[in-house]
Amino acid sequence: MEKALLWLILFTLGWALPDGSEMEQDAMWHLRKVPRVVRERTFHLSSPTFEAEAKMVFPKMCGIECQEELPAPSLPDLEESLSYETVFENGTRTLTRVRVQGLVLEPTQNTSTRGAPARRRRQVYGTDSRFSISDRRFLTNFPFNTAVKLSTGCSGVLVSPTHVLTAAHCVHDGRDYVKGSKRLRVGLLKMRNKGRGKKRRGSKRSRREANGDAPREDLKERARAGRRRTSSAGGQRGAGGRPSFQWTRVKNTHIPRGWAAGGSGAAALDYDYALLELKRAHKKKHMELGVSPAIRKLPGGRIHFSGFDQDRADQLVYRFCSVSEESGDLLYQYCDAQPGSTGSGVYLRLQGPDKSWKRKIIAVYSGHQWVDVHGVQKDYNVAVRITPLKFAQICLWIHGEGADCTYG
Repeated sequence: MEKALLWLILFTLGWALPDGSEMEQDAMWHLRKVPRVVRERTFHLSSPTFEAEAKMVFPKMCGIECQEELPAPSLPDLEESLSYETVFENGTRTLTRVRVQGLVLEPTQNTSTRGAPARRRRQVYGTDSRFSISDRRFLTNFPFNTAVKLSTGCSGVLVSPTHVLTAAHCVHDGRDYVKGSKRLRVGLLKMRNKGRGKKRRGSKRSRREANGDAPREDLKERARAGRRRTSSAGGQRGAGGRPSFQWTRVKNTHIPRGWAAGGSGAAALDYDYALLELKRAHKKKHMELGVSPAIRKLPGGRIHFSGFDQDRADQLVYRFCSVSEESGDLLYQYCDAQPGSTGSGVYLRLQGPDKSWKRKIIAVYSGHQWVDVHGVQKDYNVAVRITPLKFAQICLWIHGEGADCTYG
């Protein structure tokens, strides 16, 4: 049974596909030119209160069948939604206005997603098809090593040596930043061998601590980190090869104005994504960003993502499924998931122009939603697509103004 499960994961990830198969020949990344998002002006805002509850906002959705009838947003509307807030580690906040260059407005499917009450949650459909990843060979290697956990209880994905992509609602409820996000931390899974972590007698750091010369703040931070690792591992310290989390503080957080609407309106699900900048760079391999292709261009119609579902006690949980419906900004699917997995990076494995195989993030898992479809309420697990405009915006956040974000 264990070998069969291992083979299934290998096959699903593409590691066991035979060369030259029909699926491989059709699975291609088709790079497209994307518009440019340019910073225009930055304003200082009042500091947030960080009082919101860390729970999912349930926007009201007009229904898949009505989205084609909605007019495409105007350029000023898009620029307003793509303008963004940045909240810094010290609690200060700014708003950056942007301009969009090189955009050709075309009629497109869109989504109207304004606030509505929550409904009954059902995030596992039929037989639970999730896989808990515990084998060290997978857990510490790409692509599973790119999954991270947020101290607010969500998941995220590494998209650069210092950046994590996640869902906006994991840190902001559409009006204010959630409790705990002012001192937000990101946990990277780390395997600790038995006996590892003992101080080497001759190490410089150990000598400083023995002599009482270590900075007091450094000692306090290390003590807090040790308590967090113990708590996250359910009382274990990671000995004997058990996984534990290495926690890193977040330097700043970017959230699109389309989500952080403040007093001007409710959050829009289309913009439920955020980028976190870490205080310290990691050494793990990260995921690249890609523009979300149409369903018909997905290999087998499938998407993949991994996160830390709350019902599985800090285990990394992987799943894959077919996409059922799509709009211009959202993917509707039935990938089994539970709270805690929101913010995970949804990815594909496709072949690039140089014939090499690459996995790229094409959406951010947002969570469970109810949708009115031809007058009938249907529930889906929804992911926010990385459109060309969102690709350009996130690329600007990661690489800065002078970066080449022309193709995605």
